[in-house]
Amino acid sequence: MGSRLLAVTFEADDPAEPARFWAGLLGREIVEDTGGLLLPGGDTQLGLRFVPGRAGRLGANRMHLHLTSADLDDQRRTVAAAISLGARHLDVGQRPEEAHVVLADPAGYEFCVIEPGNGYLAGCGPLGELTCAGTRQAGLFWSEALGRPLVWDRGEQTAIQSPRGGTKIAWDTWDGTPAEPNRQRFELFPADGDQQAAVDALISLGAARLDTRDNGTVVLADPDGTEFRVRPSPPPPG
Repeated sequence: MGSRLLAVTFEADDPAEPARFWAGLLGREIVEDTGGLLLPGGDTQLGLRFVPGRAGRLGANRMHLHLTSADLDDQRRTVAAAISLGARHLDVGQRPEEAHVVLADPAGYEFCVIEPGNGYLAGCGPLGELTCAGTRQAGLFWSEALGRPLVWDRGEQTAIQSPRGGTKIAWDTWDGTPAEPNRQRFELFPADGDQQAAVDALISLGAARLDTRDNGTVVLADPDGTEFRVRPSPPPPG
């Protein structure tokens, strides 16, 4: 009756553009998915999915990615590769002493290239973290929903991770969290193929049902009101 996380979905004017960007930066393949383009993450790395919709907008994005660096040269190479693929530098008020680099992808979504020596992201792989605007309650909900233990729980900051390691997913309460509809969302599928049982389990944990799409996808909201979706079938192979 459990759910598995397929990917985090990003809306974009032209989904192919950010899909090519992230495939090039992370060295992943692009798989044609129902209504979108999927970059599978494997057992431990977070999958990324791009669908038609509104592009990201600075200050309105609820989620952003953190890439890791083995050393300073690796960080510089990652930044240079991102720029060559279409990223741009962003000033979001970071201080001069902060060593991470803030960029925006071609669809307008912020991401950070984290400096080497960051112990919190050690061993997480190249896509070290997805950080989300949200409360501790949301983090606890997603820990139960995905069967991923908490690996960080201090104040309103929480993070979960697969028992196998890999990309962490974190929540924190950001100032000025936007109230507008999400451009980014989690995409789930039932672990055993029983979508109704998976949806019922999520509702029992505190999710609210919002809608059902024509393709059978069920739209839900987590305890913070953040939209996510449960697909009726497993993802395509890849």
